[in-house]
Amino acid sequence: MSATYKKVFWASGLGWMFDAMDVALLSFIMVALRQEWGLSGEQAGLLGTGNTIGMAIGAVAGGYLADRVGRKPVFMLTLLLFGAASLASAFATGFSLMLLFRFLIGLGLGAELPVASTLVNEFAPPEKRGRTVVLLESFWAVGWILAAIISYFVIPVYGWRVAVIIGALPMVYAWYIRRNVPESPKFHQREERVPLKELLTSHKRETITLWIVWFAITFSYYGMFLWMPSVLVDKGFTMIKSFQYVLIMTLAQLPGYFAAAYLVERWGRKYTLATFLFMTGVMAFAFGGSTGTGGLLLTGALLSFFNLGAWGALYAYTPENYPTPLRATGAGFASGVGRIGSIIAPYLVGHYSALHYSYTFIFSLFTVVLLVGTVVLLVMGRETREKRVTSIA
Repeated sequence: MSATYKKVFWASGLGWMFDAMDVALLSFIMVALRQEWGLSGEQAGLLGTGNTIGMAIGAVAGGYLADRVGRKPVFMLTLLLFGAASLASAFATGFSLMLLFRFLIGLGLGAELPVASTLVNEFAPPEKRGRTVVLLESFWAVGWILAAIISYFVIPVYGWRVAVIIGALPMVYAWYIRRNVPESPKFHQREERVPLKELLTSHKRETITLWIVWFAITFSYYGMFLWMPSVLVDKGFTMIKSFQYVLIMTLAQLPGYFAAAYLVERWGRKYTLATFLFMTGVMAFAFGGSTGTGGLLLTGALLSFFNLGAWGALYAYTPENYPTPLRATGAGFASGVGRIGSIIAPYLVGHYSALHYSYTFIFSLFTVVLLVGTVVLLVMGRETREKRVTSIA
């Protein structure tokens, strides 16, 4: 069981890394596309929005299917979908085609994430479950770091198309997944199917809490990080210098995950998540108002630390709120409904930046939303640290 658990963890983690690399590459190629295709801020924002619309739909569909046909086949097919769409996007000739491909990429990404976290959650030993899922999330930071490195060294010399082709590597990895990852034993042992209405009847409190918290974190993350390189360019830095600074900020994501992985077993899921959400809001406001290089790097690094630590805690917390027959569905719906925030935010940033609103104002919006999410979690959320992931948990 230990060997199988490790295999599932590493296979899922590497898949997660490829997901992150693709999402992160979008934030960097948006800078290049604005220059090459003359995109407006609103058009660039729509690329992020198209991606996240796909992720929202994919999360709901992927979670639902994973509870009915199995975790493994859905995980494998989603990797193939976003890998193929990523490769195709490298040959896009204009905004409309790129928007379509970003939607398809998002569809695959959105379906994969809740399924992977559910799969790892169900294989992990109970005493390591929370830490394991947070560490799974840490592969997201590795993917961002790889994307930042690729963007810094590849885009200025070889162009954005080569960088996007590298992001299509998950197609190859999907075949490895099919051969080596077993199906979750919890899926085979599941009881009768539970109606979807149970999400808003027997589990109403947990569902509403998770939907609000997911909205807050996706709104802030996709609004801030998809636009991070562009924000730095707008603040007066060159494209290459912007990529370099984002790489430095991204390095702070890993210790954020590790801190959250330690604290979810010490403080519990709920209070670790609330702390990291609150501090993300504080750092968002500080970053928006920063102008000097030192201030931007410091607040940007702390923003990365707390925001990605919050993501790790959220992925550990979400599946534990539901029993096995509803686990992937509940996680998928929470991710899908919450990602309405990720649909709104990229466009909103592009809209307000096109109207020349200050980044202090724009980032204060993220602060407000994060504080609301923190309060809802503290008032309505339940602690799940002691729950065992069983068919009746």
